[in-house]
Parts: sequence; structure tokens; C-alpha cells
Amino acid sequence: MIHRMLRYPAGWEWHVLQQARQQTVRNEPLPSRKDAQKHTNASREEQRAVKAILKKEQDALEQHTDELKHLFPECASWIDDCSGRRTNMISVGDAPLSKKRLYGTLMLQVTDDQSDVQPFHFWLCEDRLLTMHEDMRLPLRLQSAQHTSKLDSCATAPEAFFIMIGIILDTFHTGLDGFETRLGELEATMRQENRTVLIDNIFERRYDLLHWSHLFIPIREVHSAAIEAFMNGLTDVDSFQRFTHKLERIDALLKHYALEIDTLISMDDAISNFRGNDIMKTLTIFTVLFLPATVIGSIWGVNFELLPFKDFKWSFTVMLAIISIITLFMYIWLWKKGWTGDLLNGRTPKEIIASDGSSTRAKRAKRANRMKASRTGRASAVDASTQPPQAKTRSERKRSSSKLR
Repeated sequence: MIHRMLRYPAGWEWHVLQQARQQTVRNEPLPSRKDAQKHTNASREEQRAVKAILKKEQDALEQHTDELKHLFPECASWIDDCSGRRTNMISVGDAPLSKKRLYGTLMLQVTDDQSDVQPFHFWLCEDRLLTMHEDMRLPLRLQSAQHTSKLDSCATAPEAFFIMIGIILDTFHTGLDGFETRLGELEATMRQENRTVLIDNIFERRYDLLHWSHLFIPIREVHSAAIEAFMNGLTDVDSFQRFTHKLERIDALLKHYALEIDTLISMDDAISNFRGNDIMKTLTIFTVLFLPATVIGSIWGVNFELLPFKDFKWSFTVMLAIISIITLFMYIWLWKKGWTGDLLNGRTPKEIIASDGSSTRAKRAKRANRMKASRTGRASAVDASTQPPQAKTRSERKRSSSKLR
């Protein structure tokens, strides 16, 4: 196991550890007595050599683990938990001398390849940071020249830890930029030509978003756990506040992309329903139009001798004429009722949308005119009722006075 210690000007330490890879021994079934007798001495010696090598590697791993536990006794339980762990885990505890500590494992994507996800084991207190890795790609990136000055300016190990996590989040931004490009191409394709295979592309984008969300949630948990562990000593630092804003920005992007994908799924579902309704409507119309021919053909196809107009010369022609007239009449009746819609007229979807919009605007205009007329009528009635009574003529006053007498 590789151990490298880095000390920074403020006094805090960063210990970089690399896990020793464990060799897995295959649990094969024991051979039968007959097969065991067939084994040569060379194969037995080879098996003994392989077992000896595996035992040596296991002893070396245990020795390195014991050395680490002896070197960092307060991290003994964390070192044991790191062995073979490939799941997220974040914990907050108290170290000796009443020091707060934060430790656990983060599954992080190291490169642009979504399958290249490795565990990032960390143990953190005020003046010490321990990280354990499967390989040294991530520590070498964090120790590059462009990030060295950032780590040198950190006053505590927690501040440096979140600068490291912020550097790692650059992979998130790169991945989300590529995801946004693919999502825009999907939206443009759906706008121009909606095909049945688009739903597979939509769900593929949904799985990509779930991948980034699954990696992002533990980082939010680490952020909350750090506030719980270190309180105001960390939250007032500028680097932690910038990290908080970065998390909010990524969270807003993930929510926005999720809303866009849900909208695409809803639109595809609505288009599929519309197409299904059009297909069923078309089949129904053609079934109704050919119903007279089906009925008359069924009647004339029975095996009866006494059929009307059977021996008539023009019976077949008359029957075709009657079928055509009835079919035409039914089509005209369906058309006047407005039940044929736009299926038999051959209009394009753009023409349908335009006509629907114009008819909708015409209906709104008619409704507005009716409401305006009704308001005008009510206003005139109110004006008539509120008008003062006209002055009576002299003859009318005389008649009213005589009636009173």
C-alpha cells in the first residue's frame, strides 16, 4: 500500500493512500478421487505455488492494514470499512480530544466514461485529511500545478477537502454539457420528425440523467454532514460558500433536465394517442362506408333459389348502383355531421393546426361579440330604468287631479 503525506503552510496534513488490490481465489469444487490420481506432480507444485503467492499477498495486505492502524489509530474502523467497499457511505463522529470528524466513501466518476466510477474514501478532521484510492489518477489530478495554489491557501483540512470535491465536480459539468447537447438534438428531432424509436432515445436520456443524479446525491449529503460536523467554522469560508453555490447550480440543472424529459415523454404519449385515435377513426369510417356493400353482398350470396331479381338482366348493375348511391349518401351524411374530420380530406398536420387555430379564433370572436351585445343590452336597460320621469303636460295634470277629487 502506497502512503504519501503532504504538509501545507497552514499546518494541516493530507495523507494519500492507495489500496492494495486483493486477488480473489476461485472456489472450485474438490476433484474426485479418480481425477485426483490423474494429477501430475507438476500440477500439484503449480497449485502449491499459486496458493503460496496468494497467501503472501494476503499477509502483505494485512500487514499494511496493521501498519496504517498503528500509524492512525483513530482511523482504525474507517480503514477496515474501506476494504472492498464500493458503495456510498457518509458518517459524522467525534475524534479524540473532542475533535469533530467526517468520514465515509463517495463513488465518483473519474473520466468521461460513465463506467469509470471508483470509490473515494476519505477521513477528515480539522488538521488532517486522509484519502484512499484504487489508483493514483484522482490524487495526481488534485495535485496538479493549477490546483496547488488553492490547496496552499487553505487554512484547514475541511476547506481543502471541499476544494478537492469542487475540482472533481468539473467532471459533472463536462458530463452535463454533453447531456444537454444530446437532449437538444433529441428535441430537434422530435420537432421535425416524430418516430416510434424516439421513445427509446428519450428513455436513454432519462437513464443518463439518473446516472448523474445518483452520483450527485451523496455529494449533497457530504455537504450537509460537513455543516453538521464543523458548523460556522466551515460555512463562513469563501471556498465552502462557492462550493455551495456550485451544488445549487448543478441541482437546478438536474431538475430542469428532468422536467424537460418529462415534457418530452408527455408529448410523445400525446402524439401516440392522437395517432392511435386517427387510426381507429379511419378504420371505423371505412367500415361504415363499406357496410352497405357487405350487407347486400351477404344477402345476395345466400344459397336460396327464390331470390328477387335473380333472373333480371340488369340486376347486377342495379345492385352496384344502389350500393354506390347508399355509400355516397352515407359519406355525405358523415361529412355534414363533421365526423370524417381531416382523415379523408388529405390535409397535412400543419394545415390541420392552422385550420383548428382559425376556427378556434372565429369561435372566440363570436363568443366575444355575443358577450358584448348582451352587455350592451343590459346597459341600455339599466339606463332606461335610471332615467328621471318626464314632466307631465297640463291636460294630464288636470285629469289626475279630477280623479283624485
